[in-house]
Amino acid sequence: MLTPLNQYRVLDLTNVLAGPFCGHQLAHLGAEVIKVEVPKSGDLARQLGASPTLNKAGMGISFLAQNVGKQSVTLNLKTDEGKSLFKQLVETADVVIENFRPGVMDRLGLGYEELKAVNPNIIYCAISGYGADGPMRHLPAYDQIIQGMSGVMSITGAPENAPYRVGYPIADTIGGMTAAFAICAALAGREKAGEGSFIDVSMLESTLTTMGWAVSNYLVADKAPQPLGNNNVTASPSGTFKTGEGLLNIAANKQEQFEALCQLIGREDLILDPRFAERQARLENRELLTGHIEAAFAGKSAEEWESALNHIGVPAGRVLSVPQALDLPQVQGRDFTGCFVDSPGVNQDVRYVRTGFKLDGERPAVTLPPPQLGEHTEQWLTNLGLSKEDIEQLQGQGAI
Repeated sequence: MLTPLNQYRVLDLTNVLAGPFCGHQLAHLGAEVIKVEVPKSGDLARQLGASPTLNKAGMGISFLAQNVGKQSVTLNLKTDEGKSLFKQLVETADVVIENFRPGVMDRLGLGYEELKAVNPNIIYCAISGYGADGPMRHLPAYDQIIQGMSGVMSITGAPENAPYRVGYPIADTIGGMTAAFAICAALAGREKAGEGSFIDVSMLESTLTTMGWAVSNYLVADKAPQPLGNNNVTASPSGTFKTGEGLLNIAANKQEQFEALCQLIGREDLILDPRFAERQARLENRELLTGHIEAAFAGKSAEEWESALNHIGVPAGRVLSVPQALDLPQVQGRDFTGCFVDSPGVNQDVRYVRTGFKLDGERPAVTLPPPQLGEHTEQWLTNLGLSKEDIEQLQGQGAI
């Protein structure tokens, strides 16, 4: 099994999505990820998802999606005993991930400087909405807040109905992926520097970073991006088109692709029409050109046009639902999803998505199902040298 991070131990103190998604990626790469949760309640995501039964059992689908491959240890970090046990775990670890508001861990006496004194090699990754400094650092931030603050919503949707939020928690996910990327870089750098580091991940900045074209058009050309619905800002015909059955995305971004499209639909006259002959002219007359193309597309389904266009070198793809996308032979044939049969605490099979890449032809995978709350607490406290009586006493004190 592909496990390039198998020599590293990660303590994951995070909740809901951005942080758990980060740990989820590291677990797929072989890291030993210990999820440190609040006793009795745990990660809020345990109560979230489409199944009320699983939510009530503390195994909500929102939790299952981001926490395969991890272990669960419950510690009350507001108690002296809980803090002491956490520091003992830090002594053995390589990475700590947290997504509290800046300053929370410092007030607990568990901030970077305190943990660095315990383990000088620790890589401490703090994920927050706006970053560890700046005038907005203490503000709470969830995915939709960041989507709005970053400008993502302002350019999502059509001119007549924007702003819209993206249909899944894109800012949280980008923040988590940015954190995983930074942690891998820090681990590689530690091999040379011989010491740990502090990683400050801003969800706002992470999201803005992915908006390269939109941001750069403003920074360089002073052109603020606008919502264009399903149209490509740089080319036409490039966007979503109606067909006789279903919607079709086309990206005829090059002149030769536009000409091939016109020939396919029997409208060679459009190639020489001055309103469409050049890229800029096509952009200026996008709506009129779309009407001509959709009239021709009315005779066949999106699936038929997809095949015909790709065959002549014009990129095209149907607009699918999530179930349809997962059922594609391309996805099914590349081992993209995994499954834990009769997963403990869930009492049913748990299907999950793996990483979006392969290394040397192999898909990274995990071996542990999503953990039940505190499932591995006794195991890890025993590893730290505590006796059964010690553990029972800590339980009575509410420390674990």
